[in-house]
Amino acid sequence: MIRFLFRFVGLWVLAGAFVALVLDGVRSIASSEIVTTPLGVTWLAVSPESLARFQAFIERSLSSTVWSYLVVPVLGAPLFAVLGIAGALLLLIGRRPNAA
Repeated sequence: MIRFLFRFVGLWVLAGAFVALVLDGVRSIASSEIVTTPLGVTWLAVSPESLARFQAFIERSLSSTVWSYLVVPVLGAPLFAVLGIAGALLLLIGRRPNAA
């Protein structure tokens, strides 16, 4: 049951990555240059208070160095790449074991 849940959520996350890729592609064609939307910009547009709470949590629990050197680069990565990697990892976690 848990594997099914990982696969199900993984497919939805991959679908979100595909939608983000198509939107970036449309914007790139319209502007005649490559345009990508960073994860941080999308998160800030959707829920700025949760991003601020997440930053405070990371800086309080771990360190401001972790925020600066680990989280900020991920927030600057293209949304389709982050969602694609997360979806692929969820699908790998939820895959069926090999029958030997």
